[in-house]
Amino acid sequence: MWCPMAASTAAAMAAAAAASSAVGPGTAGVARVSCGRDLSCVPEVAGTLGAVARQGFDFLCMPIFHPRYKREFFQEPAKHRPGPQTRSDLLLSGRDWNTLIVGKLSPWIRADSKLEKVRRNSEAAMLEELNFGGYLGLPAFLIPLTQANNPNLARVLCNHINTGHHTSMFWMRVPLLDPEDLRDDVCENEAVSGMEDESAGEEKTWQWWHNFRTLCDYNKRVAVALEVGPDLPSNHVIDRWLGEPIKAAVLPTSIFLTNKKGFPVLSKMHQRLIFRLLKLEVQFIITGAHHHPEKEFCSYLQYLEYLSQNRPPPSAYELFAKGYEDYLQSPLQPLMDNLESQTYEVFEKDPIKYSQYQQAIYKCLLDRVPEEEKDTNVQVVMVLGAGRGPLVNASLQAACQAKRRIKIYAVEKNPNAVVTLESWQYEEWGSQVTVVSCDMREWEAPEKADLMVSELLGSFADNELSPECLDGAEHCLKEGGMSIPHHYTSFLGPISSSKLYNEVRACREKDRDPEAQFEMPYVVRLHNFHQLAPPKACFTFRHPNPDPLKDNNRYQTLEFQVDVNTVLHGFAGYFETTLYGDITLSIRPETHSPGMFSWFPIFFPIKQPMTVQAGEKIQVAFWRCNNSKKVWYEWAVVSPMCSVIHNTTGRSYTIGL
Repeated sequence: MWCPMAASTAAAMAAAAAASSAVGPGTAGVARVSCGRDLSCVPEVAGTLGAVARQGFDFLCMPIFHPRYKREFFQEPAKHRPGPQTRSDLLLSGRDWNTLIVGKLSPWIRADSKLEKVRRNSEAAMLEELNFGGYLGLPAFLIPLTQANNPNLARVLCNHINTGHHTSMFWMRVPLLDPEDLRDDVCENEAVSGMEDESAGEEKTWQWWHNFRTLCDYNKRVAVALEVGPDLPSNHVIDRWLGEPIKAAVLPTSIFLTNKKGFPVLSKMHQRLIFRLLKLEVQFIITGAHHHPEKEFCSYLQYLEYLSQNRPPPSAYELFAKGYEDYLQSPLQPLMDNLESQTYEVFEKDPIKYSQYQQAIYKCLLDRVPEEEKDTNVQVVMVLGAGRGPLVNASLQAACQAKRRIKIYAVEKNPNAVVTLESWQYEEWGSQVTVVSCDMREWEAPEKADLMVSELLGSFADNELSPECLDGAEHCLKEGGMSIPHHYTSFLGPISSSKLYNEVRACREKDRDPEAQFEMPYVVRLHNFHQLAPPKACFTFRHPNPDPLKDNNRYQTLEFQVDVNTVLHGFAGYFETTLYGDITLSIRPETHSPGMFSWFPIFFPIKQPMTVQAGEKIQVAFWRCNNSKKVWYEWAVVSPMCSVIHNTTGRSYTIGL
């Protein structure tokens, strides 16, 4: 069953800040922007925190130790310098430290310095600051990444995380573009073209982050604080960043322009980035000097609030999915398990699916029954897997709309749902509908059907065993009879998502193989991810099935071109179906049926994240296998390097027949 997601540390900070500083929401029904003020030096903590709160900020980002106080840990006599290393925790209440302060690492710390003395001293200072931050109970600690290779920084941080009992998040401050990147100064006579050099510059800082999080083994407490500069990289580079675990965005005051009234504003490109960051519910950090002295400093925050309140409204799909973003669910198995009433209720609320079914049945009846036969020709319609009856109602409404006569058999194996169907039949439908409590594959129908109607599709089209069910019921269909849906195709596309990789990793169960969770698919509302290439068609099924052997095993290899350096975490699955004629349903992003929310995509993970270089091709092999009792998928990456074959023989995941 679905359940609400736990509130993040960031959300808790914002909520506590709002309560503490009496900052109310900007507009009714619009979530406030959570925004902090970054200061490089704070002489008086309580007073500064109060001033920042009065300006409307939710938290203060500040160094915990004086930024110019370089401690000595090894040389005499400096290592025995008397007195406290930093200020007392009694300056603020525990609740304020826990919710309103984000710590910053001292800027002089160089844990990966090539000079051993500097490196060892930096290690000791870093641990001292992290441990004191843990002692204070800070919700987050900001650590800058300033170069590509940070193995010692990663080791010190991992040691701190793994040996302490602290719960802080660690926000790695990474610039969108390397500030030292001199792409504008490329000489014309250089061998490397300007375009290639620009691409290398855009890749640089993401590589810093990717190297670091790999060293930290994708630790869930290590996230990104993305620093936005005056120049932005190309869209596909931004797309890739938005698949990373971004918890904060650092906005220097220097990137703000000035409008005619003297207020700070952002360029259109920056606004589009802010809108996308707002969707990920990141927190913002305003840093730098006041560049608009005619206005209060809080005008930067007010502008972000303005953008938040004027962003494009969420779609019906986004409203329905609110709270389920990146939340893993096991795919339904309605053939093996009887669904609950609430599950039926959720899907029956879809405003698009049943209207499309009604339109498909309406067109089919018009095509099958000429005008001159409309009073004598009674079409036999079998609703297979009738659930609580929405397709029966759609069929009746379609017949009324087409002015054609039909007789319906509502076939359902779930005895609990049959109670609902029989109530409908007794109170509303009458003798026009016959309720059949039976598995459709085993039912011996008293007459053959002109039309079979079903809604047995899963997120990957066939993963709820629609092919097996409809093939098993095909003996009930007349020669020349029709099926709605007529055919359906699954689609597969490669994605990158640290969030989903960590969510899958957390699904480990003690009595199973330690990697079994990577050998099963998950239904998930994809949110914090990067689609590496457009999805491609995988498996197609038709009904009535033209194959005399009715073999629904499949094998497909798909190839995808990748345009940026990235990391592959798995594959997102979607489907498209043609119900009848030109009436379709789709959850593929490029053709998604507007407003339909009955299906979330499906996610097939891989055991080991795979680094992929720009220009390389990802090739995946995908199998659909079955035996007399079950169906399962197997998958493997075969390029740019080989993975293991996942879920071989259905050892970790099967769909019961």
